[in-house]
Amino acid sequence: MLRAGVDLGGTKIQAVITDEHSKVWGTYRCFTPQEGGPADVCDAMADAVKQAMADGALSYDDLIGLGIGAPGQIDLDAGTVSNAGNLPNWMVTYPLSREMTARLRVPTYLGNDVQVAVNAEVSLGAGRPYNSMLGVFCGTGVGGGVVINKELWIGRGAAGEIGHICVQTKGGAPCTCGRTGCMEAYAGRAAMEIQAREWFAEGRPTELFDIMADKGRERLASGVWYKASKHKDKMAKKLIKRAVWALGSGIGSAVNILDVEAVVIGGGLGLRLGQPFVDKIEKAMMPHLIKPAKPPAVLLAELGDLGGALGAGLLVPTPAAAS
Repeated sequence: MLRAGVDLGGTKIQAVITDEHSKVWGTYRCFTPQEGGPADVCDAMADAVKQAMADGALSYDDLIGLGIGAPGQIDLDAGTVSNAGNLPNWMVTYPLSREMTARLRVPTYLGNDVQVAVNAEVSLGAGRPYNSMLGVFCGTGVGGGVVINKELWIGRGAAGEIGHICVQTKGGAPCTCGRTGCMEAYAGRAAMEIQAREWFAEGRPTELFDIMADKGRERLASGVWYKASKHKDKMAKKLIKRAVWALGSGIGSAVNILDVEAVVIGGGLGLRLGQPFVDKIEKAMMPHLIKPAKPPAVLLAELGDLGGALGAGLLVPTPAAAS
């Protein structure tokens, strides 16, 4: 009995095939299409699942369902994803469940990309010892998830949107959501790249784009930021420092409201920059806490690059759970 999980991001698609105990039997990773539209992204996801099945030499007869962690606005009842601004031409409402079921001939279950990754950390990773937790995942954007009494709290469907906490009210940077001063406008990789390109066009020196070219990338992926920071590139260091400031401020405010036991930092950028990045965020958070003498644990996500896909796979109910 196998489950497929797909982590759909603005940069990459990660697919895993797991059994009912979340043991991984096959994986596949590819770039997210940057042109076309939702149908092209669906084709790429379907191919990623097939490649992951092939990786494990697995039988389709054993596949019981597909879970997808997607960005944008998720309507679970309708099986749609809307306004996924980090995906090509996806500022529409698209029937993702129906389309993926048609391609792979198994039931498809949807969840918010960050929420499913947070749920995986609670069930399988760094969040296991804690009853309450805030997950903050830094990738193309910044997303979050809230766990109370070991259960993911989704509110009316949009809980955990920590990336859109306002951290600067006057003269704030523009965010992809259309507002200004959001945490994501400083700590999301897409926003960091926009600022880097503006400064580079002004003549400020940086290795970022040379590293990007050497890696054969068209975007400043997490690995590019990591390598530039290791080279002590001044622009990279300045933008990462700005991201840390925004994350510390926003996370501190969220902790004051929720009073959680732990904060887990993940996402492509968080994982690549690693424990030193987490330590800096924790330090930047402390001045904002109402109870600094009793702060939450601040931890690096434990499941690595597979966390989102593992969480997506958990969306697929086992036959016993479904009955």
